[in-house]
Formats: sequence, structure tokens, C-alpha cells
Amino acid sequence: MEALSNFTTLKVGGPAQKIVHAHTEDELVEFVKAADKAGEQVLILGGGSNLLISDAGFAGTVIRVESKGNALDYDACSGGMIEVSAGEDWDKFVALTIERGFADLESLSGIPGTIGGAPIQNIGAYGHEVSETIARVKAYDRTKGEITTFTNEQCRFSYRNSVFKAEAGRYVILNVTFQLRKGEQSLPITYAELAKFLAINIGDRAPVVEVRKAVLQLRGRKGMLIDAGDVNSNSAGSFFVNPILNKEIADKLPADAPRWPQTDGRVKTSAAWLMEHAGVNKGEKLAGAQISNKHVLALTNSGDATAGDIVELAKMARAKVFEKFGVKLEAEVQLVGLDLN
Repeated sequence: MEALSNFTTLKVGGPAQKIVHAHTEDELVEFVKAADKAGEQVLILGGGSNLLISDAGFAGTVIRVESKGNALDYDACSGGMIEVSAGEDWDKFVALTIERGFADLESLSGIPGTIGGAPIQNIGAYGHEVSETIARVKAYDRTKGEITTFTNEQCRFSYRNSVFKAEAGRYVILNVTFQLRKGEQSLPITYAELAKFLAINIGDRAPVVEVRKAVLQLRGRKGMLIDAGDVNSNSAGSFFVNPILNKEIADKLPADAPRWPQTDGRVKTSAAWLMEHAGVNKGEKLAGAQISNKHVLALTNSGDATAGDIVELAKMARAKVFEKFGVKLEAEVQLVGLDLN
């Protein structure tokens, strides 16, 4: 049996009972149908960049999504409608859109993973989310046994969430269609760190090529790019989501804690800020697991970590934040055969 550590960016995970590789959308559907018919557990595996699998592995069928291809339909009024297979690499796709003269994905440069994972997590960075550009998502519904297409609204996107995550395991993403603007200028830059790096004001636009370069540099400084020469990149990216708190709880945070008011009256704050101010330190180790030397929000495999080590380090960080601020951090990473309780 093959170790799943070979397929995750954290480089941990025990053996899979069975691994199959889906090279087309039809193969992906057939593999899922066969496993469901046999009563087997199914794990859909894309880039393995947002995944922590237990040391015991997975007692079922792991389906590696390797489907490729994209199709462009361009209209001068609506822009580009680009349908992309779930197995395509996310950042290569972002680079391709910029090369072809499209804008709107530049702030999401450098995020590891595949197209299929993007709508599930509603991936986002530097002030923008992928939901801003998704026109529709085609998926196989395992409950109904049929292929269905979701409009943007039907995807029920919210911060790091979607119908595909809320009903985990039900839908298998086959392809995603993006609606992108033709142009050389970015979306408005709303993230202070990025605006400062670009030497522009918040709300201004910049050339998409320059925004992509800046985002890649900022992510690299934080160890948030896949880099074989940087042990800090042996991670799943941000391990925790930024908490969205009721106003009463947010009001109890220190005055200098980051606050981003939400439309529903709640307040989002920074998980990284909470961790740093609760005494979670960069470089802190627990057995083979380590808080990144570059970014406190990334938990890394320093070389010989087990999944158990990483879970215990995550629990330690959560406990410190809860004890200090009364806020319970929630994992952004998908946990397989594990929990943080």
C-alpha cells in the first residue's frame, strides 16, 4: 500500500488501502460510482495542499484527480468564460490567464493546489476570494447519482466556505468556469500589506503583472509557496481560519487587535495575531512538528513529523489562544481521520 505522505504538502499520512488516478472527468465519475457501489469510503485528492491525513492512513479508495484541460469562450462584453478541469494546477492557471491578457485572479497567485479545491474552500488571499470570479461549477452529486451544474449563487460562497464544504463528501468537483475581465489593470487593492508593497493607496489598481509578482514575493517571504529548498513550505498553508466573532466577543479583544466588520454585524479578526499575542512563537517545535519560522499561522513538518505531532502542535496553539482570548480557532485544513478536540 502506498503512503499518502507522498501526495500531501505536509508530507505526512499513512497508507491508502487503494489509490486510483482519474485522468478525465468521465474516469473521475466512474471511479466514484464504483467505490460507492462497493460501499467503500472515498477520499478525493487533488494537490494535497490543504490536507492532514492520519498516520493510520485511509481505509478506502483514494481518487487522485488528474484531469486536465481548459476551454476559452471570449465575448467583448462579458469577458472571458474559461472552463477548467478540476485536476489543473491552480497557480499555473492563474499565470496562464495573465499571459492571455485577463485580470481578476492576480491576488490569488501562488496558492498551492488544484482547480477542484478552489471553490470548496472559496480560496482567498490579499483581500480577494475566488468566488468573485466563478461563474459556475460542474460536480457529480453522489447522493442523487447525477451530474449537476451550480451557478455562483447556488455555490453558497462565504468566507472559506461553500455548499461543497458544508455538505462535505456529497459533491465531486469536475470542472469550474471562471468569468474574467480582459485588461491589464488589477482589481482594486484592498489589502494594506499589498498596497504598501506596491507603493499605492488602498483602493487603487495596479498592473496585473506587478500585482502577481508582489503577491508571489510576499508569499515567499512567509514560506507560503511550494519550494523544495525551504522546509517551511512543508505545510498546508494557513492551518486556521481567521475567526469571525460576535461583536460582544470582539469588543473584549485588545484595542490593537485587527478588526474587519462583516455585513452581518460580526467582526473578523486575525488568527495569526491571536496566536502571536497568546504566546505561540515562530520556530516553536513539538517533536517533528514546528510553527513556521516565517509565519505563525503555518504548521510545518520539520523533516520527521507524524500527523500526530502536527495535531498536538495545533492543539497547543488553540489552547493558548483560548486561554488568553476565549476564542476557539477552527482548522482551515481538511482533517482525515483526525480531530483537534
